[in-house]
Amino acid sequence: MGTKPQGSYAKGVERRRDLLRIAAEVFAAEGFEGTTLKLVAERAGIKEATLFHYFSGKQDLLTAVLADRDEQNSTRHGGSPGSLADFPGIAEHNERHPGLTALFAVASATATRPDHAAHDYFRNRYSWLLRTVGQDIAEAQARGEIRTDIAPEDAARLIVGVFDGIQLQWLYDPDVSMPSALADILRLLAVQA
Repeated sequence: MGTKPQGSYAKGVERRRDLLRIAAEVFAAEGFEGTTLKLVAERAGIKEATLFHYFSGKQDLLTAVLADRDEQNSTRHGGSPGSLADFPGIAEHNERHPGLTALFAVASATATRPDHAAHDYFRNRYSWLLRTVGQDIAEAQARGEIRTDIAPEDAARLIVGVFDGIQLQWLYDPDVSMPSALADILRLLAVQA
């Protein structure tokens, strides 16, 4: 009665996870432009054509790597990486993985084009993230922990914007502390005792 995939399906799921891990390492080391499907396939010990059984192309592989990154953050943080309390921990994790952090920053900026393979992924991700953070803020406001002179949706945009912006600044200057900056913005929104 377990929920584990069985048989060849399980092997396919596990193989896809392996390919995502390898692709993440290659993207992190080589960047998007320097990564080729051939290189990912070589590192995985498979033929390039085999990758097309799992991904339609490099953009699709990138989107899958980024979605997997989000899923891993979600797993590490109890299934909800949109919780305010989780943001500093996620920032610490991102500092330990600069290649993927840079990849995320570049991909999020270039995916604004509607024809980009990751456009829908990022649009949906930001929509979900803003909604989740906004709900968390509304609950904190109801408990008297966060100021009520700012709408939850506006506060969510500020926090997500600070996270993305400080992440970009950190990529230029690793002495910038993403967790500290996020803690500071949360402290600014907190009710002063």
